[in-house]
Amino acid sequence: MINTDRIVPVMATDLLTLTSRIVALSGTTITSLTASDANGTFEVSAAATALFASEPVTTLDFASGVTAATVYFAPSYDYTGFTVAGTAVETTGDAVEADPGNFYTATLADGGVTIAKIGL
Repeated sequence: MINTDRIVPVMATDLLTLTSRIVALSGTTITSLTASDANGTFEVSAAATALFASEPVTTLDFASGVTAATVYFAPSYDYTGFTVAGTAVETTGDAVEADPGNFYTATLADGGVTIAKIGL
């Protein structure tokens, strides 16, 4: 039973931290992915099964030689998309709404990126 006098409000943490904790609680081992600049630019430099973008993503590049990776991410308001080895790629799957209140996975496989929205 939850003690209603001792509830920790969701406002005590940010959405990305809360979501990363939920993903971790589901049994997925995640690794934090840090932006390379203050504008939400990310680069994945090695294959990985579960990366978690530590802030909203504007653009994310899967570097040359990376053949498989999955990234959990929230898009920034100025989201522009994904690149593979510096070249823009057209994604398949769900359309990304440029709003950090939304959450997705981007999966690189066979040179293409598939987007899946998490939640409703």
